[in-house]
Amino acid sequence: MSRPPLRVAAVSYLNAVPLVWGLVHGPHRKLFQVDFILPSECADALRDGKADAGIIPSIEYQRIPNLRIVPGLSISSSGPVRSVLLISGVPVEQIRSVALDTSSRTSACLVQIILQRRYQISPRFVPHAPDLLAMLRECDAALMIGDPALAADFPGLSVYDLADEWRAMTGLPFVFAFWAVRAEAATPDLIQPFQESAAFSFAHLDEITRSESARTGLPESLVRSYLTENIDFSFGEKNCEGLRRFYALAHECGLTNEAGPLDFIG
Repeated sequence: MSRPPLRVAAVSYLNAVPLVWGLVHGPHRKLFQVDFILPSECADALRDGKADAGIIPSIEYQRIPNLRIVPGLSISSSGPVRSVLLISGVPVEQIRSVALDTSSRTSACLVQIILQRRYQISPRFVPHAPDLLAMLRECDAALMIGDPALAADFPGLSVYDLADEWRAMTGLPFVFAFWAVRAEAATPDLIQPFQESAAFSFAHLDEITRSESARTGLPESLVRSYLTENIDFSFGEKNCEGLRRFYALAHECGLTNEAGPLDFIG
């Protein structure tokens, strides 16, 4: 008897499209039931059993028990990433308060680690809706993520690309997100459909570039360069090393209760 479709929680951010598009359009599309929700909600859906698999913010792997990682695929960057930015109206050493985009979890942890460990400052962090002008009216700096960060200009403001900052601090890539599967659904036969679906996406990158340019209003050249130069979709040993370092620092900074090991399917 065939298995029911895998319930997949996915996001519509540009940086996730190559990992998701092939699930919907590719040769294994009948294996997946894909629902598009917010990044933070992907983690909640996995935790609550409303999804079997999802693209989760990497920090959530340390907060949700009994997950397995799909090998070979991630949303990473060796910097610059261009879509995860700290925007400041003052020099970084003068930052006393930071507005955190409430749709972010991993990036919110990353900015705290960078400011504490790289710049030796401990500002106040304030959750805020992602409205840059309102954020900067209330705080010295603001965390801006996703497609709006790619589309915006910041005249007169200091801009810190967090993947670049991480690379300068550690020499490693930063892993923002990856596919995670609940342990009871994490069978080895899932690996090939996920990986082949991603390969299908990359084989249709021209089509994806055109459709995402139309959806986001971003120039096709920017969409393509972002997906091919700024984002690394692999999950090799350096990515793993960067992720382990992030987990260790997050634990040291009190952002997680532990820094557990990476547990891949297979």
